[in-house]
Amino acid sequence: MALPSDDLGWVTHLANRHDRDKPQLQELNALYEGSAPLHYIHPEILREVGDRLQAVSLGWPMLAVDPLEERLDPLGFRYPEDDERPDPDVAPAELASATADKNLMRVWQDNDLDEEAQLGRLDALVMKRSYLAVGTNEDDEDTPLVTVESPLEMYADIDPRTRQPRAALRRWVEDPDSLIKLPEEYATLYMPNYTVWYDRGPQGWRETGRDVHNVGEVLVTPLTNRGRLADRYGKSELTIPLLSLSHAANKLASDMMVAAEFHAIPLRALFGIGEDDLVDDKGQKQSALQVIMGKLLTLEGSGGEDSDGGGIKAHEFAASSLANFHQSLTQLAKHATALVGLPPTAFGVVTDTPASAEAWRAAEARLIKRAERRQKAMSGPYKRVNRHVRRLQDGDWDPQAKRLETIWQDPATPTRAQAADAVRKLFGSDEPIITKRQAREDLGYTQGQIRRMQAEDDAAAQQDPVREIINMGMGGQPAPVEPPVPPTAPAPAPEPVPAGVG
Repeated sequence: MALPSDDLGWVTHLANRHDRDKPQLQELNALYEGSAPLHYIHPEILREVGDRLQAVSLGWPMLAVDPLEERLDPLGFRYPEDDERPDPDVAPAELASATADKNLMRVWQDNDLDEEAQLGRLDALVMKRSYLAVGTNEDDEDTPLVTVESPLEMYADIDPRTRQPRAALRRWVEDPDSLIKLPEEYATLYMPNYTVWYDRGPQGWRETGRDVHNVGEVLVTPLTNRGRLADRYGKSELTIPLLSLSHAANKLASDMMVAAEFHAIPLRALFGIGEDDLVDDKGQKQSALQVIMGKLLTLEGSGGEDSDGGGIKAHEFAASSLANFHQSLTQLAKHATALVGLPPTAFGVVTDTPASAEAWRAAEARLIKRAERRQKAMSGPYKRVNRHVRRLQDGDWDPQAKRLETIWQDPATPTRAQAADAVRKLFGSDEPIITKRQAREDLGYTQGQIRRMQAEDDAAAQQDPVREIINMGMGGQPAPVEPPVPPTAPAPAPEPVPAGVG
């Protein structure tokens, strides 16, 4: 199929492809939210219980995504230190961490990406991908606009040769549920050298604005989750094996609620009376459902002359046990935790003997590795976004920006004392393996906190030259110290004078 040759053709092409993909994305979102319809349950049971019992959702899809997303926290961006710098006058420390980090983090924070990027990572894990879009800012040219977009609103066509978007479209509707006026539809088309804005009128899409930036690349970057070589559009963390186990567990939990309603409480029977003999406290006849809900069963006929109550005999049936439901849910939970790499306790499987700290860390090993893999995969899109930011700031491409590094929070969960002890062993020895700045990064301090501590160290070092020598690991230069004055040789002792002389 030939690619479109004009802008409106791209709008139609991308909208059609997005519409084919959107139902699956909406289903994945409903499964994560727990609002998807119940599977595996017989329709007759649903009609029988009606609105009295709601379907039980155990939330396993949410448990499979949230613990992974909670370990994906970027701390900042930096240029790698490299001897082959384009500008030999730039100091390595400035190139590595100081100026570049401040600039990129300023743009990041000015666009509220500390919060927005977290939402984008969550959508990518649930709905296969999300998007980051960059645009010019007419109010502040040095701070480009960076937004995070939902896959329910945006779609990007991936070039199979370059693996990068060749066009992207975002569509959204304002006031979709309004009863007063018709909903207003808007769209934004992202092309390599320009961005076009549209609204939908009676005659279709109508152009309302255009931004010609001449960057040469589409300023949209997909944040793809679990991409494959033959599928650059990603996969959800809610895999088919996990969802099948989740559906089965929800069905068992719903059945358990039905059993608890009708069989888990002892049922009492009265032989010798009928339903017509049962009335409520107002003298009104009770229905069959009210009798069942009252856990009372009536059977007409004689109970025998020797029975109590003038021919009425009472009997109590044993209640049904729910242990079989518990065991089945536990077995399904063990399989589900093996799929997502979580400890069984995360899915409610609790044993009488609590696990030790070492056993808990061993159970989290696979989850930590999954988080590290996601960090590696998401560093590329963040690098591309920052390259676009620098391109709009400088008006030209920065060759060093191709090797930008994303600084991530450690996905493991060591205690504060364990992390401090590990850093002390790496930095506090006679021959430190890491610098003080790297030690502070390993302890999880933000770039702003590290710069503030570094400034305080520099201020203290100006008053104490010895401390400045100790703090060389921060990258600073020690203050010059006057060399010690060698001790003066002692004066020779006078020669002894012979006795009797003088």
